[in-house]
Amino acid sequence: MSDTAVPEFFGRLLMQQVNSVSLDDVLREEGAPLSILFLWGRDCPNCDIAKRAMLLARDRFQWPRVRWLHDNVYDDPTMATRFGLHGIPAFFVFRGERKMGRIGEWPGTQAFVQAIENQIVLAATV
Repeated sequence: MSDTAVPEFFGRLLMQQVNSVSLDDVLREEGAPLSILFLWGRDCPNCDIAKRAMLLARDRFQWPRVRWLHDNVYDDPTMATRFGLHGIPAFFVFRGERKMGRIGEWPGTQAFVQAIENQIVLAATV
């Protein structure tokens, strides 16, 4: 993606691009029990901080049963409205179509990983 200061990010951390039209269909697909939707924007310094941190610890952000999705909300303002965004980056965790939680802003690697691993444990018990 050429609209980011971290262009290698989406190639190195495999994330499926979605938009406000395709998101619900993608969430309905069989597959990973959890999906993480990463909402970001072009030239967003906080988004680039998150991307760089995730690249530095790439293995910590890859779980076998988690699917990553992403959308540039500057190009898709309908998605920003849908989720009531007041800032980015924002991360939403879904189990199927059900929204399980939100991580607003970038909390840092350890806090993010712990939050997702907690959701993985919860998903396994259902």
